[in-house]
Amino acid sequence: MAKSSSGPDLTRFRNLGVIAHIDAGKTTTTEHLLFYSGVKHRLGGVDQGNTETDYDPEEQERGITIYSACIPFEWRGFTVNLIDTPGHVDFTAEVERSLRVLDGAVCVFDGQKGVEAQSETVWKQANKYLVPRIVFVNKMDVVGADFAGTLGTIHDRLTPDFAEHGRPVPVVIPIGAGSEGYSPKPFTGVIDLIEQKALYFDAGDLGKTVRVEAIPAEEEANFRQWREQMFDALTQFDDKDLITSTVLEGQDPDIEKVRQLVRELTLARKIYPVLCGSGREHIGIQPLLDAVTYYLPSPLDRPPVTGTNPKHPNKEEKRKPDPKEPFCGLVFKAAWHPSGHRFFIRVYSGTLRPNLRAFNTGKDTKENVAKLFHVHADPNKGLEEVESAPAGDIVAVVGLKESVTGDTLCDTQHPILLEPISFAEAVVSQSIEPESGNDKDKLANALTMLQLEDPTFKVADSKDTGQTLMSGMGTLHLEVKKHRLERDFKLKVRVGKPRVSYREKLKTGKTVEVTVERLGEKQTFAMLRVSFMNFPIEKPVTVKYAVPGDGLPALLAAAAERGLMDACQTGEFGYPMMHLQATITDAKFDQQLSDETAFTVAAARAFRQACENNLDLMEPIMKVTVTTPSEFLGNITGDLAKRGGQIEETKGDSTAEIIAKVPLEKLFTYANEVRSLSQGRAAASMEPFSYEVAPPDVVKRVRGD
Repeated sequence: MAKSSSGPDLTRFRNLGVIAHIDAGKTTTTEHLLFYSGVKHRLGGVDQGNTETDYDPEEQERGITIYSACIPFEWRGFTVNLIDTPGHVDFTAEVERSLRVLDGAVCVFDGQKGVEAQSETVWKQANKYLVPRIVFVNKMDVVGADFAGTLGTIHDRLTPDFAEHGRPVPVVIPIGAGSEGYSPKPFTGVIDLIEQKALYFDAGDLGKTVRVEAIPAEEEANFRQWREQMFDALTQFDDKDLITSTVLEGQDPDIEKVRQLVRELTLARKIYPVLCGSGREHIGIQPLLDAVTYYLPSPLDRPPVTGTNPKHPNKEEKRKPDPKEPFCGLVFKAAWHPSGHRFFIRVYSGTLRPNLRAFNTGKDTKENVAKLFHVHADPNKGLEEVESAPAGDIVAVVGLKESVTGDTLCDTQHPILLEPISFAEAVVSQSIEPESGNDKDKLANALTMLQLEDPTFKVADSKDTGQTLMSGMGTLHLEVKKHRLERDFKLKVRVGKPRVSYREKLKTGKTVEVTVERLGEKQTFAMLRVSFMNFPIEKPVTVKYAVPGDGLPALLAAAAERGLMDACQTGEFGYPMMHLQATITDAKFDQQLSDETAFTVAAARAFRQACENNLDLMEPIMKVTVTTPSEFLGNITGDLAKRGGQIEETKGDSTAEIIAKVPLEKLFTYANEVRSLSQGRAAASMEPFSYEVAPPDVVKRVRGD
């Protein structure tokens, strides 16, 4: 970390985010940033499944993926705090909170596909937080890669009005496009328009060695054209005449003055420097790292952070990025860890030190910051304990008890409350339960930990059924949570279908008696009498062994109970039962013929007999709350009625709040559709409410009739 006699040199800090549409190559690009900076000694690959996010067993044991927070590394005397962000729309909250605390961003685009749907989303989020950006056109080696075409999509979809949105300005261009054998002129390197040099990257050492050569003669005309376009763009904003006079005289301007102008215009968001390369072919990453240090802002280049005084809410408070100012920081992420939760804090002012008693302004409580860490990408280093975190730094801390994502921590004598991070409400739900009933408590604890990490992930239990529903931003969001449970918490879980999670319920109680005397060619024996009944009150499914006297040997009794519970978990339609109590009231066995398999089968048959023509399919009903401008009230209430919803309450004037009960099956696309009905101005949230008997058409569809 660069320091001066008065403390850390904040001009040499870069808080960087990498944002992109899914599959644009962001993870591969990030891997190379860490590899070339020296913090990783191994280059992972997405296709091989061994990137930093998934290859290391030690990382899995820590319970978090390192990329989920912040990794510091050094590059040419600069300290870069790298904040990684997901690309899929389901994880927009991760992008939101990262953009809130970073100072600059690299936006990665697919050189073949150009601007994609989520590219627009993350670009607009960066606009919201006034974040200066560098553009990196990746995948220049793929068939159909088109550098100029990608720039065209950026012009058309992201920066249509240069005066308002800025403009992309290439400073590095590709040599060729596509791959060997598929392109007449494959992508082999890049040309630096400012330094007027060709750069080639040796595949033998994964691109670490960069060869600087003269620009090939066949690229000269292309180079001249792009360089002229670069100067045309830069000189439009060159109010200080750093390069304009020199360019007009037909001379080459000083390289440092060109970079100074590019930096000033980047910080003002008048331009977005554009570079290109290929993570897969290890081309163009070092120039990108250089561009981060040349053009993206330091903490000092950003405006002071603004908040309010908690004792005087109308009084504005500001904090400059100065280590001598009172301490102020924002908790922007929490992460589960078996030895204690980790909280990631962006320090905006002052200096954060271990054992500091920090004031959580929003909760009006004091927190003890026990230790501070930097997170390393090198799995052999893991966490590095640090003695202090000055303004502009990002650290992981342990010891917090009350704080969550979005909370402000500050000096107790100089309170300030920063604006919290706003997150969208979870909109898609999915049932989840452990495969083994013994893991119920373990699953509950794991889900609590995942909620701590992710403000858009919610877990709720239905009072009617005991069913657990996890809710998130989309089906992929919930799928990732399931994988986390399996990988990091070592749980085997069963989830319901994303579109709907039904339950089954006996219409009436029934007692059945089953005898098994043969399984295949094998003679055996098992007899069970089982009483099935619904609980009169809300309780989870239970299985009881209540045979008087000696009854069955312990192993056989356990097999019968297990068989009943397994059957109850899958029902007849494939969904778990609800409100059911199964009690084994009588049983017989034969010392020579009986075994565990016979009693497991007998239990399953008893369950099927009890359910025959005696089952109701129960569908989940959600309580839906919609907030909308009143002019769209009719659109939304009409749409809810079409979905089979019952409007319970409508209130408000200019902004209306609608509360309705709607079948979950009709809601999995609702988040997008409610925005369409309201020109993007309505917001919806939902929570489990009850289960009701499904209508005949739903039953037929589930049965496959």
